[in-house]
Amino acid sequence: MYYRRNCEMSEPVASALPYSFEVLMRYRLIEIIALWEGRLTTNHLCQSFQIKRQQASKDINKYNQDIAPGNLEYDAKLKGYRPSPVFKPVFTRGIAEEYLLALASNRDISHNFSTLDLGFHQTEMLHSPMRHVDPQILRALVQAARDGEKIDMGYVSMTSPNEESRIITPHTLVCTPLRWHVRAYCEKNRDYRDFVLSRFRSINGTEGPSTNLKDQDSRWNTEVSIVLRPDPRLTDYQRAIVEHDYGMVDGIHTVKTRSALVPYVIQQLNLDLSKLEIKPEAQQIVVDNLEEVKKHAF
Repeated sequence: MYYRRNCEMSEPVASALPYSFEVLMRYRLIEIIALWEGRLTTNHLCQSFQIKRQQASKDINKYNQDIAPGNLEYDAKLKGYRPSPVFKPVFTRGIAEEYLLALASNRDISHNFSTLDLGFHQTEMLHSPMRHVDPQILRALVQAARDGEKIDMGYVSMTSPNEESRIITPHTLVCTPLRWHVRAYCEKNRDYRDFVLSRFRSINGTEGPSTNLKDQDSRWNTEVSIVLRPDPRLTDYQRAIVEHDYGMVDGIHTVKTRSALVPYVIQQLNLDLSKLEIKPEAQQIVVDNLEEVKKHAF
């Protein structure tokens, strides 16, 4: 019952596979990477689970020969495995959220706390509603980013009443507290922009290799330090509390991020850079290098 609940396997598989939790997680990752990235290699398992290549190869062969025969096909051109035309998930449901959360888990293990039975039964986690993302669209964006290609996508925005064709070169999926978006070069705006994943509507086709890749995105490659201090209007006692809350040293805490991500960090910290709250107890912290951060926030 435990494995079925947490790996969301079907009833027959759950009762027939007495494997350890770590092995089941490796099989789960095999499905997620193969399905959503379209290319699975032993490196995916080696890097994610700190196992040797021989063990990773054994896991993939065991999965494809005994557990889900024919789910994977080796592609010499890709130098890896791709999902076969008859691919059917065994350890996953084949939905976009599984891939997105797997990406987030690599950045922050806290994304997994709600699915791991660690014994913290007095813990409750709040999650923002997941926005709908079409699996085919996500797969196309991931593969275009991997291959460095331009792709023509149908996109809707709050400022346009109709679906528009956008030729973009995606390079990175980004998870913010409220949504997922893709960072991409936009041919229409001739600049790098953020596109909300749930607002893509169609795939019009690939447009070949692009020269506007991640290393050309200056805002993405510019590091910004956001220096936080307690609101100076607080009392000494209140400032001491805030300093302890944020683990401040000498009264400051520095958040390092990318220029392109500054607006989302500010949003996550619930800060208003245009004005101070009427009551200092409301916001509690301020940006010490405000003018510098403003250059990247708007």
